[in-house]
Amino acid sequence: MPGRIHVVDDDDSFRTAMERRLKLAGYQVATYPSAQQLLDRLPDENEPGCILLDVRIPGLSGPELQGRLNELGSALPIVFLSGHADTPTTVRAIKAGAEDFLTKPVESAQLLGAIERALAHHATVRGDRHRAGKMRALMTALTPREQQVFGLVVRGKLNKQIAHELGATERTIKAHRHQVMEKMKVQSLAELVTIAERLGLLG
Repeated sequence: MPGRIHVVDDDDSFRTAMERRLKLAGYQVATYPSAQQLLDRLPDENEPGCILLDVRIPGLSGPELQGRLNELGSALPIVFLSGHADTPTTVRAIKAGAEDFLTKPVESAQLLGAIERALAHHATVRGDRHRAGKMRALMTALTPREQQVFGLVVRGKLNKQIAHELGATERTIKAHRHQVMEKMKVQSLAELVTIAERLGLLG
């Protein structure tokens, strides 16, 4: 699974060695001597990739960069590399969404395994985001009344209850419900509920 690996480490020789190793494995590589440099040239989210990030770098630390990227809504998976196996830092990084935490020096098999998992995860997230975007676009085609019906249907309300709640006839609600199914391109209530879940409408 090819992709672009973004290596953030202040050690020149480590960056060079890592770039050589990853290019040999068939990846494209971008290197950054500081976290700020990566922030200044934010990687393209739509390209398969992941970030190999040193924990201790001058200026913005690895975990601080992770926090900043989370705030920006970045979906790029992060694999941390550290010269020190430090349990609290590892736990914090994983809780904040890091894909993996490796201790230097790292063996090629372990490194490439972590990168493969990170890229697979990134592909899933990109796919989910793409689908969610399509679903949101379909939702904008619903009239305000259809949106109300949609919201009540996915919460398990019956046509009769929806009619009562919206002050309409059951027949009108049936027609709206049919329109909602058509416009959202679904065949069943289960599919409609899945869409509502994915879009966070059932919170």
